Amino acid sequence: MNRTADVVVVGGGVVGASAAYHLAAAGAGRVLVLERADHLAAGSTGACAGGFRFQFSSAINVRLSQASVPMITGFTQEHGLPLDVVQDGYLFLVRGEELWRRFLAANELHASLGVEAEVLTPEEAASLAPGIATEDLVGATFGPRDGIADPSGLTQGYATLARGSGAEIEFGVEVEVVRIGGDRVLGVDTSDGPIDAGVVVNAAGPWAGVLAATAGVDLPLEPIPRHVLVTGPFDGAPERRTLVIEAMTSFYFHREGAGVLMGMGGASERASFETATDDSFIAEELLPTAVRVFPPLEAASVEHSWVGLYEMTPDRHPIIGEAPGVAGFYLANGFSGHGFQHAPVVGKLLAELIVGGAATTVDISSLGLDRFERGHLVREGHVV
Repeated sequence: MNRTADVVVVGGGVVGASAAYHLAAAGAGRVLVLERADHLAAGSTGACAGGFRFQFSSAINVRLSQASVPMITGFTQEHGLPLDVVQDGYLFLVRGEELWRRFLAANELHASLGVEAEVLTPEEAASLAPGIATEDLVGATFGPRDGIADPSGLTQGYATLARGSGAEIEFGVEVEVVRIGGDRVLGVDTSDGPIDAGVVVNAAGPWAGVLAATAGVDLPLEPIPRHVLVTGPFDGAPERRTLVIEAMTSFYFHREGAGVLMGMGGASERASFETATDDSFIAEELLPTAVRVFPPLEAASVEHSWVGLYEMTPDRHPIIGEAPGVAGFYLANGFSGHGFQHAPVVGKLLAELIVGGAATTVDISSLGLDRFERGHLVREGHVV
């Protein structure tokens, strides 16, 4: 006999955990999270740098952050669960006049939306992050309320809250097919047998497109490998945990322990589910860029490295909402590197959609899958 649930959430990352908690707390009935690994945050969540920020170039991403970041910074106070959070800011370093004009335009957007973000001279940027190279630096922007939090801690926290609200989480169960009857969801077929459900939430991260295809839904997203390195201690390591980004290359770093954590996208990056480190990319692209942006790194040794997968959409905005033509199949995909920081409010928005019939916390009408067919795209320029 088939098992049953009211809502099946596919994926045990931070988006899936947040969705499970908010759905269960909103009275969605029996909520069941299915994770194919043997623990939570086993995919992109566990591999991410944990940054959160208000500095985006699109109004919708700013508004998502305005709703979501307070849910991160206030998580411990609201829920009584521990979460490591530091708000030492994001510092964007901008080289090139055309790019600088775009950052100044984004800063005007921030001001219009009530976001605190400062425009700095190269000298002011260097005083905030001693050791950075200022050659050819046109200027910088700094968001003092941006910061870093623990991705696994937030995921585990939401999972604890979800279980406390009646949700169930099962590990080692792979969802193979989203089962459709006519124009609506009937459930899922899994490695552990079929489960009937009237609602399925796709929170499968980089694998969301593969899952959606089983329901006849085409998601325009690609899995893009991104490298992350952690160094040992070295002279000149930053004292603050400010996350510093060179906008032109997307190279970033912040203090981690006595060293730094750093990462970067590649000029030749391509879609792949490959998560093995590419030593040639590290040696020929990432490390030379790191030393150019922050020269003290020349004395650092790499202690750990790994690869996580971004789920990139063409406009670098997420897809949130019910899949067109498939009632009961909800999408929370394509966050393009911003999934961790927006996961709290995305879970809440999914609960509003599924239980209440409409998203009310943030207007996400522009984030539906149908925007790609209509051509109503606004590209996010501040991708890290």
